[in-house]
Amino acid sequence: MTDRQHTHGARADLLAAARNENWGPGVLPQLPEGVQARRSAVLVLFGVLDSIPAQTPDAAVAKDLDVLLQRRAPTLSSHPGQVSFPGGGRERADRDDVDTALREAEEETGLDPAGVEILAALPALPLAVSNHQVTPVLGWWTKPSKVAAVDHAETVEVFRVPVAQLLDPATRFRSVTSRGSMTFKGPAFDVDGTIVWGFTAMVLDRLFDACGWTVPWDETRVRPVAP
Repeated sequence: MTDRQHTHGARADLLAAARNENWGPGVLPQLPEGVQARRSAVLVLFGVLDSIPAQTPDAAVAKDLDVLLQRRAPTLSSHPGQVSFPGGGRERADRDDVDTALREAEEETGLDPAGVEILAALPALPLAVSNHQVTPVLGWWTKPSKVAAVDHAETVEVFRVPVAQLLDPATRFRSVTSRGSMTFKGPAFDVDGTIVWGFTAMVLDRLFDACGWTVPWDETRVRPVAP
């Protein structure tokens, strides 16, 4: 089977994962009781790389499959400097979470929403540290468009990461982060020195499991990550 056929298989795997009611991360800090969280959405967008990257060992998916990520500006009050999916808070003009995710992705990365097929709006997840209820919107990039950081006050870098590289056991570790008296552990990825952790890593980790893509890795490898 060719890489291109594997890529179409990946879309089917993502659709199947979206139908799995237990797809979400099992452990996420819950929102404080009685607090009204802001409704938000992120675009979890998979597509095909323009060129095939270097070989990775025992990759579970085609080497040209990628996911769109960005790095947030270090001056932001919420999750400064972290790698994230494009997305943000819902606005009054947004009809639903899909609208929010596509609008924010266009504003932050310049992508053309017309080239995005929405596969599913997944169940909302709590993001307690910034008091948001976040809906991951799963997309397939049917016609990839050029992307770059549009507003450097919000986003400093936009990049497409090969999924096979994220699945490489050498890339994976468990992050440890402390806030006050609380300590949190979660999945993380080291992509050539770029650390993907927190909410974004949790969503990717669970999606990879739900799609059947995960390659066994050393889950005892632990590294501290500064919030």
